[in-house]
Amino acid sequence: LYSPRPCCSSCLLSKPLFSFHSHHPFLEVIVCVINQVTVRMLSSLAYRSCRGLLTSSARAIRHNSTESATPRVLITGGLGQLGRSLASVLRKTYGSENVVLTDIKQAPEEVVAAGPYYYLDVLDESALQRTVVEQRITTLVHYSALLSVVGEQNIPLAMRVNIDSVHSCMKIAQEHNLRLFIPSTIGAFGPHCPRNPTPDLTVQRPRTIYGVSKVHMELLGEYFHESRGLDFRSLRFPGVLSADTAPGGGTTDYAVHMVIAAAKGRPFESNLGPTTRLPMMYLPDCVRATCEMLTAPAEKLRLRTYNVTAMSFTPEEFAAEIRKHKSDFKVKYNPQPTVQAIADSWPEVFDDSGARQDWGWDHEYNLPRLVEHMLDAAARYH
Repeated sequence: LYSPRPCCSSCLLSKPLFSFHSHHPFLEVIVCVINQVTVRMLSSLAYRSCRGLLTSSARAIRHNSTESATPRVLITGGLGQLGRSLASVLRKTYGSENVVLTDIKQAPEEVVAAGPYYYLDVLDESALQRTVVEQRITTLVHYSALLSVVGEQNIPLAMRVNIDSVHSCMKIAQEHNLRLFIPSTIGAFGPHCPRNPTPDLTVQRPRTIYGVSKVHMELLGEYFHESRGLDFRSLRFPGVLSADTAPGGGTTDYAVHMVIAAAKGRPFESNLGPTTRLPMMYLPDCVRATCEMLTAPAEKLRLRTYNVTAMSFTPEEFAAEIRKHKSDFKVKYNPQPTVQAIADSWPEVFDDSGARQDWGWDHEYNLPRLVEHMLDAAARYH
């Protein structure tokens, strides 16, 4: 029943898949339709197969070229506490021209002189995408955020900055195959979590818009990593302390203000009670943890979000350590209900054993060394 002849005079197939010897025109038309539909289906399947192979090959080539070339890093919110310090460290490794700092404020002269700096509003998704494309970015570090205390004062803005901009970053990171780092926080935990210690994986349920937005970010990043292959990475930081950069409106900022007051020989009034224990770390340790997480081999990352910390202390213990250097330093405790309620819902001690085991995290600054360095920095910068 098979023949190499066309199935009918109007058919474009010179060698049909099926041929039926019949002088009945209706049957010939049916065979013609079957041939054409079958060939189109096979052609479509072949096209999709080839397209899949080409797409996979393109992704592999792009991934390999990204891994082999010098990373180009874009930092949003770059004029904050973390951005400038991270940029300084990364520029020593990758070169000044390969680390792009951005923010919505006018940068000091020393920032502009240190390397590329651009105005960038993270709420403008098209501007963010344009910057990524024009600057040939391979790694995006998204620091822009409203912290716990400031966020509670302007919840609509906090939702836009802390949630909408994260959506934009994840979308753009997927489109351009970027490595994406967004920090999380002790504020991602709430009063129902185990507080001493608080592990990587546990119930969270925070009670601030800052914490809620960070849990949203963590889960969304993990989802896109699992479902779309996004190279998402995050660290939950404790209170990050530094006396040479301005604090950003967080609950743990009391420690920075306490050191500055001591360095100036002034008494200090704490907005937290004397026994309020919170996890902390010094800024250089925070930056180093970020660099180590950014460069950790993917196969070592059992999680996509890890706790990291260095120490835990209370305002009373911190003041006692300061008095080893400033014996006449005086502190008055006047807990502010809103700030105290936030602190009381957060972890007292962070369990960061996962980071220490999986990719070798270890802090360098303990409480005595922290206070010594912060007092020295406060004397120089304030």
